[in-house]
Amino acid sequence: MFIAIHPPVPSQALIGALLAAGHHPVPVESLADAARKEPDGGWRAIVVEVGDDLGLALGMAAKLRTDQGAPVLVVADRTRTADLGEVGDFDDFVLTPVDAVELSVRLRRLVGSSGEENHDDVLHHRDLELNTATYQATVAGEPRDLTYMEYELLRFFVENPGRVWSREQILSKVWGYDYFGGSRTVDVHVRRLRAKLGEERSSWITTVRSVGYRFG
Repeated sequence: MFIAIHPPVPSQALIGALLAAGHHPVPVESLADAARKEPDGGWRAIVVEVGDDLGLALGMAAKLRTDQGAPVLVVADRTRTADLGEVGDFDDFVLTPVDAVELSVRLRRLVGSSGEENHDDVLHHRDLELNTATYQATVAGEPRDLTYMEYELLRFFVENPGRVWSREQILSKVWGYDYFGGSRTVDVHVRRLRAKLGEERSSWITTVRSVGYRFG
């Protein structure tokens, strides 16, 4: 999801955490800049990183929150905790050093509480949840760190449960007709997915002897 981030030159650690969480951070300099860069459907959230001037940062957070109508997450140094509790118009905060998983969870909750979450973007299988807008995967509420192709393969399985697919069919559907990696690629990714889903859920992906795989 598209996240407006202020100041326009945020720390590399914050940018890295947002990208790792599957978000698309867009630096904005001012209210006018945020309005000019606003994507179709609006900003899903706004992240404001506090620098040397706490008052200036929180003032901008309040203005962006009012002007854009999106939830605001403040990122601040751990020494500022007491100050954050006394002033500011924002929805939540995280402390540095930023943890990518915590950042992702807090943003997801903010977007959900804002009433803008598009449920069509979320796929479910038992306690597995795939958010196709943010490329996030969770099992029983716990994030799973999947590569792009692991995610795409799992998404394919969730969208097509019950049916047996050959390795060649999976290669064609997930990797595309132009991929020349061979069916061994499917086996490797299935093995990784089973490991990341965990022992209790690895049986969701069933090997059908001499044919391929079935999910469900």
